[in-house]
Amino acid sequence: MADLKRIAIFGSTGSIGTSTLNVVRTHRDKFEISILVAGKNITKLIEQIKEFNPKHVYISSAENAQTLKNTFPNLDIYCDEEGMDEISRLTDYDIGVSALVGIAGLKPTYHMIQAGKIIALANKEVLVTGGDLIIEAAKKYHATLLTVDSEHSAIMQCLNGETNNPIDKILLTASGGPFFDKEITDKITPEQALNHPTWSMGAKITIDSASMMNKGFEVIEAMYLFGVPKEKIQVVVHAQSLIHSMVQFCDGTIMANIGPKSMEIPIAYALDYPNRLENTVEKLDIFNMPTFTFRKPNFEKFKCLKLAYDCAGNLGKQIILNASDEIAVQAFLDKKIKFVDIPEILEKTLNHYPSLEISSIENVLKLDKDAREVAEKLI
Repeated sequence: MADLKRIAIFGSTGSIGTSTLNVVRTHRDKFEISILVAGKNITKLIEQIKEFNPKHVYISSAENAQTLKNTFPNLDIYCDEEGMDEISRLTDYDIGVSALVGIAGLKPTYHMIQAGKIIALANKEVLVTGGDLIIEAAKKYHATLLTVDSEHSAIMQCLNGETNNPIDKILLTASGGPFFDKEITDKITPEQALNHPTWSMGAKITIDSASMMNKGFEVIEAMYLFGVPKEKIQVVVHAQSLIHSMVQFCDGTIMANIGPKSMEIPIAYALDYPNRLENTVEKLDIFNMPTFTFRKPNFEKFKCLKLAYDCAGNLGKQIILNASDEIAVQAFLDKKIKFVDIPEILEKTLNHYPSLEISSIENVLKLDKDAREVAEKLI
């Protein structure tokens, strides 16, 4: 039997992390878990440790880390900011799954890149805030950046074997979220915004989907992943969410990726790239699929999407946009602001800054911290 691929999951208790473990559980002849990194969910982490027997584990609080030490005395356990730095510099794994939420995933992913690893990227903020710094580091350290976002995985699959064929346009599909056909008012509640019609995701990404900011971040991510300008990336609202994205080539051919609504498929594709692994996901019956529809988003209605296009290609603005969005979304979830206030806070935070040059990860983190403080004052 071939050597097992060792997996490190940064964000093991979230939706991407648990889906990744489902893939590992199904293919124990191919994968084993080396590192599990969680936030606060110690109950789920303990279950994962018992089932997958990792070598190294991280949990954010020292108190929870002590509980783990008492339960698993032979396990290598890390906590706090210093512990995150240490565990993300370990090298005894083959593939790192970057699924931490938000800017928290930037530095650990950068350390994976410096170690020359294969990275299955589920954290779009890494490229939104890291941009060319991440792409250049991947080239320098011979790291491989793959993606497990369903849309970007679809594009990656459409481009497989098409290296020499110029891209005319990337058609990045979007579900449209819960408000695409509804009026956006100041009466929208967090509960309504969290009611996504297609996908089950974490709270932050679900709110971003409702505002279409998530799709804006995906436009920026696609720019860096596939080396195309923002003008060649078009958002297409496809409510059925069965076409995960498309690529239009110079000869007019459109290549589409069609498949079930399951994150396990793009995760498995990244873990055993470019091979396809069998799964238990119910396959589509082509004779019983709905009619596919494609619509243009309204940039005046979805102001966050327009802001993302405006910021795309300017790393300083991308960092500010991401930082202020994290603050604004949390404030909305906490019922401190209205849904319609989110783009206003983002725009005001962006307008606070002149042009900025970003030359290091430290610069990124410094600007991120500063922009959060500015956004907080606007709440």
